[in-house]
Amino acid sequence: MSDKDKIIIFDTTLRDGEQSPGATMNIEEKVLIAEVLDNMGVDVIEAGFAAASEGDLQAIQAVAKQVKKASVCSLARAIHSDIDAAAEAVKGAVNPRIHTFLATSPLHMEHKLRMSPDEVIAAIRDSVSYAKKFVDDVDWSPEDATRSEHDFLCKAIETAIDAGATTINIPDTVGYTTPHEFYDLFTMIKNNVSNIDKAVLSVHCHNDLGLAVANSLAAVEAGARQVECTINGIGERAGNASLEELVMTIKTRNDIMPYHVDIDTKQIMRASRLVSNVTGLMVQNNKAIVGANAFSHESGIHQAGMLKNRDTYEIMTPESVGWVKTNLILGKHSGRAAFKDRLKELGFDLGDNALEIAFARFKALADKKKKIYDDDLISLVGDGADQSNARVKFVSMEVACGSEVKNTAKVTLEVDGKQISKTCSGDGPVDATFKAIRKIVPHEVKLDLYQVGAVTQGIDAQAEVTVRLRTPKNVIINGTGADVDTMVASALAYVNAINKLQNYEEKIIPQCAVI
Repeated sequence: MSDKDKIIIFDTTLRDGEQSPGATMNIEEKVLIAEVLDNMGVDVIEAGFAAASEGDLQAIQAVAKQVKKASVCSLARAIHSDIDAAAEAVKGAVNPRIHTFLATSPLHMEHKLRMSPDEVIAAIRDSVSYAKKFVDDVDWSPEDATRSEHDFLCKAIETAIDAGATTINIPDTVGYTTPHEFYDLFTMIKNNVSNIDKAVLSVHCHNDLGLAVANSLAAVEAGARQVECTINGIGERAGNASLEELVMTIKTRNDIMPYHVDIDTKQIMRASRLVSNVTGLMVQNNKAIVGANAFSHESGIHQAGMLKNRDTYEIMTPESVGWVKTNLILGKHSGRAAFKDRLKELGFDLGDNALEIAFARFKALADKKKKIYDDDLISLVGDGADQSNARVKFVSMEVACGSEVKNTAKVTLEVDGKQISKTCSGDGPVDATFKAIRKIVPHEVKLDLYQVGAVTQGIDAQAEVTVRLRTPKNVIINGTGADVDTMVASALAYVNAINKLQNYEEKIIPQCAVI
């Protein structure tokens, strides 16, 4: 296949995905996810919105420094200060890109921008040409394109290309369009924008009607050669087009979609689990490609067919997307070399410091749990972030609970190097535990979510706990923790959230940052 058939994968998990309620990531988590995206072959990584906060700018800079192959991009509104921040954030990247945008629909221009069409055209010309002073690669989006008037949309696109845009991204900002309608829109743009041959056409779809992937593929068939997407389809409201679904549709149905992507699909599961672990947004069991039931077969008819020939009910193999069979692989007597080799087989190539931390956690787990499975290891290293520099660290806890006793919890934490213990009672062991933590580290939050899942099957399975905290200013923070003891996992999750809360600089992301 020629380069004309290549689909550029633009991943916006770190920007649009992070705008999912509760999906806030710190710098270390963003860098870890970016490394996975880079290794799996993502072409462009949109690492954040530099003007949103100093923390976002620093995170993009860290990603730009770490990523070796992919372009690193920052979003920017059509104003010079945003573009200045974006340019500063990506200047250390191997392939820097600035993604700027401005709304073009009558609804947005009148009620949000309060700008006339002529003023919008002038702002597009000014912002794109200004961004071009910093980088050669400028991506421009007409926000709410699918509700824009066609003649004006074409004029806006033509203006952006004349000003230096190398990619024109057409977003279905509110998930409003349908595949046939979107195909026609792209065809119209190709036929009516005189300089469209000078830019790559791109697509960015939201999933409000559950059509994000279908709409994106319709755009590809109409000529789009870049697709904006996220791991697990996370993002604003109902989310974005799912990277794994887009990629595997092209791979599986290459007979009718003669395009190619440079994604190493065997790393999809690792990326999915990592993003889920970092954000606390669990993947539904029946989610395509990466859901727990994606390759399960319970029906007797299906099972009979599978026993005779897997192709009867599987259109792709689980191995092709990185599913690993859960086998007993390691135990308390396993050494560092065996541990490192198995992690590499699972797609984790840790540095020396991270490996030592993970190995210590593995040994601690092996003392509690006789059988260590692949999913245990993935959970063990999945969050990836080095917690050695965390201000608050879990030390120990004791819990008394039951129908005939008062529910109490004694929790010991290390705060800034000093150990502090508190004992509290509560309506249950979890309530008592969280009260004790709040007494050690005073803070005002509301617990929005407490969720428990099992990492593997069996009575000795690790519990994986997610907590979601909401501050008085409506900042949402997720924390995760895993342990064979559900109460310890709960405490770990809460402490993880507290560390994020204490290190968190509240972002002021303008409403118009949603494209």
